[in-house]
Amino acid sequence: MTSNPLNPSNGDDEPKDPLAEMLQNLMGGKGMGDIDPAELAKAAGLPDDPNLLAQMFSQVQAMMSASSDGPVNWQLAHENARRVAASGSDPSVSAAQSREVDEALRLAELWLDQVTDLPATGLIGRAWSRAEWVEETLGTWKRLTEPVANSIANALSSAMTEQMPEEMKSMMGGASSMLQNMGGAIFGMQLGQAIGALSGEVVSSTDIGVPLADLEMALLPANVAKFGEGLGLPENDIRLFLAVREAAHARLFVQVPWLRGHLLGAIEAYARGIHIDTSKIEELARGLDPSNPEGIQEALSQGVFMPQRTPAQDRALEMLETALALVEGWVDELTAAATEKLLPSSAALRETVRRRRATGGPAEHAFASLVGLELRPRRLREAAALWAQLTVERGPAGRDAIWQHPDLLPTAEDLDDPKGFSERRKLAEASGTEVDDALQKLLSGGFDTAGPDLEQAGDDTGPAAADFGDEPGAPDDGGSPKS
Repeated sequence: MTSNPLNPSNGDDEPKDPLAEMLQNLMGGKGMGDIDPAELAKAAGLPDDPNLLAQMFSQVQAMMSASSDGPVNWQLAHENARRVAASGSDPSVSAAQSREVDEALRLAELWLDQVTDLPATGLIGRAWSRAEWVEETLGTWKRLTEPVANSIANALSSAMTEQMPEEMKSMMGGASSMLQNMGGAIFGMQLGQAIGALSGEVVSSTDIGVPLADLEMALLPANVAKFGEGLGLPENDIRLFLAVREAAHARLFVQVPWLRGHLLGAIEAYARGIHIDTSKIEELARGLDPSNPEGIQEALSQGVFMPQRTPAQDRALEMLETALALVEGWVDELTAAATEKLLPSSAALRETVRRRRATGGPAEHAFASLVGLELRPRRLREAAALWAQLTVERGPAGRDAIWQHPDLLPTAEDLDDPKGFSERRKLAEASGTEVDDALQKLLSGGFDTAGPDLEQAGDDTGPAAADFGDEPGAPDDGGSPKS
């Protein structure tokens, strides 16, 4: 048999793809094989540090060869998040810290009982390390980011394929799946980087206003200590204040079962409508250097989304921001009410948390750039003022009754005018009651017989005017007048 040098035989009838073999030897199951990193570096102009080269090839191999069930490589996201979380100081939680957190959350529940009629959750308070926070919350991060993550991964894969010369496409053969995996791997690594960085900033399971871990109530002792640096306040006061916030979040999401799905659903709906800026993707693909994963991640972190939003996106964003503000405003108001007479530093801590939530930390900004979504309650102060107003007007029970159904929630207009909310709600409730009464009367046959009220109201036209659409005395189908 004649051998084709461009398509050599591998010892059977199946021809061997030369590029696939090369990539497999370089980055596949054979690893570095007989390749001398120093010689390769010298030939390619790469660093000659063996450790640096080994790390670089490991990252490239992960991106090119890792497979996943969908467009995004969530395994790489998980691994990178754990690696980043562990890159700084992330000591295991001690028994003393667990006890302190448990006691703080138990006391927080007792304090909240005095300011809300929503019952306590009965959840056991947890103390988490940063790595444990990653493990407990990654499933929710996947749910929140998957719509846009899939869009980015597919866009990256398509753009890189389109930028490839035609002759290279024909040579790819069996190695094409490696290229298809790269888009999902790149995004997975970058998302893991952002989540891992967030693990160093959050102080609790609900710190960003979203219940990342369902039916959990937890604090991160290392980050609580970091939060208190420079404040000059007692450590116990800081822990208790943050515990009350965490317990208030948990109580709201547990006792209002529809709220978690409502909030996460709003985020998902917004994320599904995000548009990818394909010109930036193409630019990234043109300058793609597989030997520089850090450069790829840096390019992604600058954002790949169109700044313009559709009207539907604007409405979705307004609804999402209003919902986030209402949750954070309720928690802010209840935490202040529960702690103002018990913690001397309550007012100072409340303002510190407000400013922190309004501005966000570096990792939160990185996450926002990556997925095009900021999980910050921009209107926290207005929402807190609304809940305070409702407490005065309706008391704690009437205030918290608003959480009974999503249709009862205040709107953006109500945040603009908190004092006018009750009056607007009374008008809406009165209108709804009239409709309900009329519907009930119709269903019970009350409109078939004219009652005294209708006869009085119809003096000029006669009782027959109560029939729908008929003129008084108009003939019926048989030609005789109605009685």
